[in-house]
Amino acid sequence: MRHHKKGKKLGRERNQRKALLKALAVALLNNKAIKTTETKAKALRPFVEKVITTAKKNDLSAKRLTAAAIGNGKAHENLFKVILPMVVDRKGGYTRIIKLPRRLTDGSPMAIIEIVQ
Repeated sequence: MRHHKKGKKLGRERNQRKALLKALAVALLNNKAIKTTETKAKALRPFVEKVITTAKKNDLSAKRLTAAAIGNGKAHENLFKVILPMVVDRKGGYTRIIKLPRRLTDGSPMAIIEIVQ
C-alpha cells in the first residue's frame, strides 16, 4: 500500500527519476513552456515551484541551492534573469498545467506545463 507516500515513480529507478525531473526542469526554465505527459507534468510542478521559491531569496545560498537542484548554467541564468522578475510578486503557483488531447501513438494523456506570467 502507498499510504503517506507522495510522488510518482514514473517507471524509473530513483536516480533515473531525479535525472528526468532535472532535465524537464531545465527545459521548462529555458523555454518557459514544454509539452509532456500529464503525469510527468504533475511530478515536475512541485520540483520547479520549490526551486523558484528558493531562488526568490536571491542570495548566495539560494543561488548555490538552485544550481545544485537544476545543474545547468544557462537554465540557472534564465531562472534569475528572466523568470524571477516575472514571478517576484507571486506568493506561489508559478506554473500552470493545461491538459491536451491524448497522444495518437499510445494514448497517453498529454499536457503543457508553463511558467505563469
